[in-house]
Amino acid sequence: MRWILRLVEVRTDARSRSMDLMELARSDSISDIAELGLTLTEAKQLLAKLQQAVAEAQAYRHAMLQPNCRSCGGPCGNKDWRVHRIGTLFGSVIVRLRRFVCRGCGHTETGLTWPSHCRSTPELERLQAHLSALLPYRAASELLQHLLPVDVGKSAETFRSHTLALGERLSQADATPPTVMSTAITVTLDSTFVRGRDDADRKLEVRVGNIENTAGQRRVLGAVTHAETDITSLIRRNLTNLGRSEATIVTAFTDGCPGLQAVLNDVGITGPPVLDWYHIAMRLQHARQTASGLSTDRPRRVRAKAEIIEEVERLRWRIWNGRATDARRSIDRIRRVMHVYKGERGHRITGVASRKLWTALHEIDSYLSGQSGRLVDYAARHRAGLRVGTSITEGTANFLVNHRMNKSQQMRWSRRGADLLLQVRCAVYNGLLGSALGRRFDPSCVLDGQFKMAA
Repeated sequence: MRWILRLVEVRTDARSRSMDLMELARSDSISDIAELGLTLTEAKQLLAKLQQAVAEAQAYRHAMLQPNCRSCGGPCGNKDWRVHRIGTLFGSVIVRLRRFVCRGCGHTETGLTWPSHCRSTPELERLQAHLSALLPYRAASELLQHLLPVDVGKSAETFRSHTLALGERLSQADATPPTVMSTAITVTLDSTFVRGRDDADRKLEVRVGNIENTAGQRRVLGAVTHAETDITSLIRRNLTNLGRSEATIVTAFTDGCPGLQAVLNDVGITGPPVLDWYHIAMRLQHARQTASGLSTDRPRRVRAKAEIIEEVERLRWRIWNGRATDARRSIDRIRRVMHVYKGERGHRITGVASRKLWTALHEIDSYLSGQSGRLVDYAARHRAGLRVGTSITEGTANFLVNHRMNKSQQMRWSRRGADLLLQVRCAVYNGLLGSALGRRFDPSCVLDGQFKMAA
C-alpha cells in the first residue's frame, strides 16, 4: 500500500493550491506489529514538512500586503527581500519576507510586529522552559529532540537562557483579581536550602509558600533570598489572584522563624502567625522514640521509664490542646525522675538514650518558651475542619525545590539561576503556562465540601 499526503491550501478568494508533502509505503499485511501506523521518524518528517509548507504559504500571502508608513502614513513600496530562519516546535522554517520603503519619507517598514532579533517562536521557547522546569536542562533538551523535529536551539544552554527569560517575565507579572472574593485564605510559609555555586554562598535559602482559599484553589510560590524576586510581592499577587479583599480573613502558619514572620508583616498580615503543629509533632515524636529506648536494667529505672513515657504522652496531649503552661509542668516532672539514669553508660556517651531524651526535652522547652504565645488549641481547630500545620508546605518544598534542585542532583546553583527557575516551576505546578504537563493544581478547580480550610 502507498499513501501520498497532500496539503491543500484554500485561499480567501476560493481558489485552491495543493502540494505533495510525503509518500508512505507499507506492506499489505500487519502480521508484524511494527508495520502498524506511522513511526516516530516518519511523524517527525511529516511535521517538519507540513510546518515548512504552512510557513511558506503564510509568508507569501503576507508579502502581498502593502502597509502604510508608521511615520508619515503614506503608502509603501517594495524595497527588497530578506530570508529568515525561524525555529519552531516542528522544525526550523525558512521564509522570505519583504521589506517596504515609504515613497514619501523613505522610512523602512517590515509589516511585522516580531520582537527584535527573533529566532524562534514563543511556543518553542515556552515548551523549552516548561521541560527545563521539570527536568535538568540537558535531559529536557534530549527529550524534546527525541520526540519532535526540533533542529535549532537544541543546546542545554539555550534551554537555560529561555527558562531564565521566562522566569524573569513571570516574576514581573501583574495580579489578576478574580470576580468572586474569598471569605478566608490560609497562608503557610517555610524555608529550605539549595547548594550555591559561589564559595561565598555555599547555601542559598529558599522561601516557599502555599496559599489556599475556601473554594479549594491553591497556589504555590517561592523565591531565593536576596535575589531579584521579592517574596512579599509574590505573596501579595497570589493573595489578589485568590480573591483577597478587606473582609477576607487571612490566617498564616510558620515554623516560628523570625524572618518568615517579618515577611508576613510586610505583606500586611499583622496578626501573629500560628505555630504549625508539624514542627512541634516532629520534636515530640523524637522525645517519644527516645523515651521508649530507655534502659530497664534496674527496678527503679523500670518505674521511671513508665512514668516518663506517660508524661511524654501527656505533654503531647497538653500541647495539642493549647495548654502551654501545663506542658512545662510535664517537662519538669520528667526531669525530676531522670536522676535514676545518672551514670548510665553505653558504647558512646552521645548514644545513651537518657542523654538523648534530656537533649530532646531541652529543645522542646526552648522551642515552647520562645513560641508559647503562638500556640493555639489545635484539637479544636482540627475538630472544626481547619488547618493546624504546614505539613502541606513541607510537601511543597519537597516537590517544588528538592526534587529538581537538591535530591540526587549534583549541580550547584547561582542565586539568579535558582530564583528564576523557581518562578517557572511555580507557574508549571500552578497551571499557568497553558499546558497540563506537570500541573498539580487546576487554577479553577473547586474541591468537594469535605475539604475544609479557613481561618
